[in-house]
Amino acid sequence: MQYGAPVVSAADTLLALNERGAGVPIRELALVGLASAIVTYFATGWVRVLARRVGAVAIPRDRDVHSAPIPRMGGLAMYIGVAVGVLLASQLPALTRGFVYSSGMPAVVVAGGLIMVVGLIDDRWGLDSLTKFAGQITAASVLVTMGVAWSVLYIPIGGVGTIVLDQVSSILLTLALTVSIVNAMNFIDGLDGLAAGLGLITASAICIFSVGLLRDHGGDVLFYPPAVISVVLAGVCLGFLPHNFHPAKIFMGDSGSMLIGLMLAAASTTAAGPISQTAYGVRDVFALLSPFLLVIAVMFVPALDTLLAIIRRTRAGVHFTTPDKMHLHHRLLQIGHSHRRVVLLIYLWVSIVCFGAASTIFFDPRYSGAVMLAAIVVAVIVTLIPLLRRRNGQFEEMYDEK
Repeated sequence: MQYGAPVVSAADTLLALNERGAGVPIRELALVGLASAIVTYFATGWVRVLARRVGAVAIPRDRDVHSAPIPRMGGLAMYIGVAVGVLLASQLPALTRGFVYSSGMPAVVVAGGLIMVVGLIDDRWGLDSLTKFAGQITAASVLVTMGVAWSVLYIPIGGVGTIVLDQVSSILLTLALTVSIVNAMNFIDGLDGLAAGLGLITASAICIFSVGLLRDHGGDVLFYPPAVISVVLAGVCLGFLPHNFHPAKIFMGDSGSMLIGLMLAAASTTAAGPISQTAYGVRDVFALLSPFLLVIAVMFVPALDTLLAIIRRTRAGVHFTTPDKMHLHHRLLQIGHSHRRVVLLIYLWVSIVCFGAASTIFFDPRYSGAVMLAAIVVAVIVTLIPLLRRRNGQFEEMYDEK
């Protein structure tokens, strides 16, 4: 998002410099994240009881991996944590200044509340895909209307440089990215703890990236929105995860997964806007592209899964929306990984992409790339261990028969 130049008083400057990290309000951000986690943790127990009373329960289907009815509507508890976290941030001495110069954080509360309500209706009564899509577009439009939008793009290829988007292009790009991430998170919510864990990982990566921006810009309040939004989301996911990790006591439902997607989109958008194309120089161009890389990281697993599903179903002669049990997490279960191990493996893969992108603001991209490559090799080996063991066992059986 692109903001006007701030006018900071001497008192504000002294206050910022007194914060640890040359203007980075680390303690306040940590307090906000902790408060969001605690509130979400306790609210989830209440929501679980409420979900059972109103009949918002997930009955096992053929393609599901759970075998007993589980209450959903966990997104309501997560939204309570979001609202409390943002409210607390607005009352803290340093972070409150971010509310003066940006409407990003209030926009998340309003748009998040809207998309959460759409999800709650779907969790309880069910919605057709077109109605749900309309709700997503409406929530994304609220973000844009309240000032959260991609207005500047930096493209280092071919000497293109900085592109200032016109209003129509800005709106369309923001809507497209927001709805894409919302659906990506909704799509991947198929295993206990998966969406909450990925929300925690990606929000933490964006928060690290935002703290790096704050450090490099002396605590500039223009970079407060992505830091606050991401730390609130990380806290909310952390607070919900103990209830949702296998075996899950409650599902977040569409109300939770779509809320995570919208907040990730808002955090990435607000992180990208204020970055100057000359902030880090040519050597650190990856830092300028990190918000885009973080968006790709969020969508990496579900996008790959979606592509494979479309190809698989098209070759089988069925409509690409036909449900099946051949998604990536189903395949990992089939080759021998346990439920928890599948979730942890996907955590690993997304962590490599997310933290690899976020680390470019602290380290030379060449070193970050080398570490990412080594991590990918390790992840591939860990992923294939069941197959390697199976082949090794088959080889030993053949040897014994001979």
